[in-house]
Amino acid sequence: MAHTGATNFSQAAQQAQQWVNELAGDLGWEERRAYRLLRGVLHALRDSLTPEEMSDLSSQLPVLVRGIYFEGWQPLQALVRDRRKEEFVARIEKDFTDDPLDDPDAAIAGVFRLLDRHISQGEIVQVRQSMRKSLRQLWPVH
Repeated sequence: MAHTGATNFSQAAQQAQQWVNELAGDLGWEERRAYRLLRGVLHALRDSLTPEEMSDLSSQLPVLVRGIYFEGWQPLQALVRDRRKEEFVARIEKDFTDDPLDDPDAAIAGVFRLLDRHISQGEIVQVRQSMRKSLRQLWPVH
């Protein structure tokens, strides 16, 4: 039984690393920077969604990515009232004060493309529809 748990944990770590590696490759970034971006976008997205939509999205994330998604979450304070694009981008840029993003919109779109590849199309549609129109513009449509 212990071996199975260790195997599952190892697989979860590999899956999370795959997401970070994909994002790093897509953006031409180092893994550490890609991880910071993934974490920042997931947190900003989480806090801009309704509790129901936030939960639905989380159910499709790999276990360790789901842990990143919920890291530091404070349910009673989490819902962002101001869901404008500018506030969303500014929140992510705060994680990059020592290494500013050249094109924050393109970086955020990179995370959204990653989600497009790994989350069901139906869930992506629901998440996008729950976002304000200005925020939706960050999410590339194929």
